[in-house]
Parts: sequence; structure tokens; C-alpha cells
Amino acid sequence: MRKQLALSAILLNALVQIAGAQVQQTARIGDLKLENGNVISDCVIGYRAFGKLNPDKSNAVVFPTAFGWQSAGLESRIGPGKLVDSDKYFVIAVDSLGDGISSSPSNSKIQPGLSFPQFSIRDMVNAEQRLVAESLHLSHLRAVIGFSMGGMQAFQWAVSYPGFADKIVSIVGSPQLTSYDLLEWRTMQLALESDPDWKEGRYTRQPALRLANMVNMLVLQTPQFMATNTSRQQYPQFESGLVQGPDDLDANDTLRQIQALLTADVAAPFAGSLKGAAAMVRGKSLVIVNKQDHVVNPLPAIEFAKMLHASLIELDSECGHRAHSCEMKRITAAVAAFLEN
Repeated sequence: MRKQLALSAILLNALVQIAGAQVQQTARIGDLKLENGNVISDCVIGYRAFGKLNPDKSNAVVFPTAFGWQSAGLESRIGPGKLVDSDKYFVIAVDSLGDGISSSPSNSKIQPGLSFPQFSIRDMVNAEQRLVAESLHLSHLRAVIGFSMGGMQAFQWAVSYPGFADKIVSIVGSPQLTSYDLLEWRTMQLALESDPDWKEGRYTRQPALRLANMVNMLVLQTPQFMATNTSRQQYPQFESGLVQGPDDLDANDTLRQIQALLTADVAAPFAGSLKGAAAMVRGKSLVIVNKQDHVVNPLPAIEFAKMLHASLIELDSECGHRAHSCEMKRITAAVAAFLEN
């Protein structure tokens, strides 16, 4: 058995090296049945691999993307001395559904545009588990780690696949949205859908989404941080930059990810009970929140962390939701210590 494990690890590392370390890769996982009963046909999941899988395949870490991010954006968080050390861990940066790399409204030939079905955070995690188990042939993970929407996926991994990962790390994520979160994301959705160029999803050029981006920036950082770091004189230039650029997500991709966030709730199968969801979780968890986060209210994560007897770090940063960047030194040290022990 040990020889088989070692051979499997060698083959997987060889495949990664042949494809080119850290380059964009994709895996076809077949039709993905969604929790709403719909199906994503011929589902494709994107990913990038960093580091090497050890002989007993015990050092794999899944790192799903945040809202609006693609796996290329996670590269700056992976490596020696960074959030996840690829000298120690085989890191799989996974493109979440709807990010324009994995199956999305913008790239599906079978279900283009808004014919692409709505999906949930739970569906994202189910797709990622199939990538890990069926395409990469891993039956166990050292950890799942993520920030923002990636942190929500980390919580969902813990509940949907208890024991699959030894450890769970959620950074500025939430197991269940509060009424404030619902108000915020619903406002974002309506702002997107009101864009004159959106044309009910049948646009021929990408909408600017100026209002949606302004709503996003309004909550992304605290008023104090904005007032301190952007002067009145700088504001006109700041606002003019709040339009979609060539590297931003397609508008319909953004809409589907917003809709996924609006349904984020690990407790849904347990009649809304976080205690019921927490009872499913196995292994250890690290939960990091920011008390001044206006994008993801920290209260549910704090409550869930206590139910899990998790390690809990409560930041108090004027960076708001961007504390995952501003407090990176402290977060990196905490994550490194947690993964090692």
C-alpha cells in the first residue's frame, strides 16, 4: 500500500510538472447536479498546483478563490513565508464556479449567459471535492483554507465533507449570512441589474457596472480607512476607476456569484441551526474575523467558532474586509502555526 501511495504521488507531481508548475489547468468532472435540482452540463473546474505532493499524500491543501477572484490572483499568497507555504504543502488553488475559468455563464457553450443555472456555495464545494477525489485522486486533505467567499467555502467543506480535511481555515468568511449581509449583497445585485448596458443579461459589450462597483467599495473598507487614505482631491480619479476593466469578471458571472453568496448557509440542511451544522464537523478549525468588516459580518463566524471549539482570532482593523491583506503578517504567522500543529 505504501508503495502504491508513493507511486501515485510521484505520478501526480509528474503530471503537474509536465503541465507546467503553477500554470492554469482544468479538469472535466462531468455533469454537476446542483442542490436546486438543475445541472451544470460537462462541468469544468480550473486550478493551479504549487509545491509537491509528499509520498503518503498527506500534505495537500485546497485554496478556493474569493468573490471575483481567479486562481492566478492567489499566487501572491502561496510560497515560502506566505499564507500557505508551498515548500511544505501541495497547494491546489481552485477556481470557484462562475469565475470565468471554471464553468461560468461567460464560457459555457452548452449553457451560455443566463441559461447557465444558478448555483450555491455548497455546489462550489461539491465540484471542488470531485476535482480533488476524482481528477487528482486524493482521498484526504491536510487543510482547506480560504478568505472571504473562499472562507465561506472552507466552512462548507467542513460541514459537507466532515473529516475529509484535517484542518479548516476560514479568514473573513461566514457560515451563514446575517440580515445586513443579505441587504448588502441584494443591493449589489440590484445595482448590477439596473446597469443600462446589462440588458437583462443579453449584452453585446461588457456593462461598466459603475453603481455596483461603487456599492462594493462603499462596504469593502471602513469610512475611517477611506477618509484617511483617499483625499477629497483624489476622489474624482478614484470614482472614475470604478468601472469594469478587461481583467474583471463578466457581468453574468458576477451575478451568479452574488446569487451564490445570497444563499450561503451551512445550516440550511439542519433547519437553519448552526449547532446542527457544527455537530457534523470533524478535525480542527481556525477562524479569523475582523470586527470592523462591513462586507462579511463577523458575528456568525464567531458564534460558529465557539461551537466548534475552534481557534478564534478577532482582528480590529480599519481596513475592513481587506484585513485579509492589511493584517497579512499576523494572519500568516497564525496560519503557519495552526497548520504545523
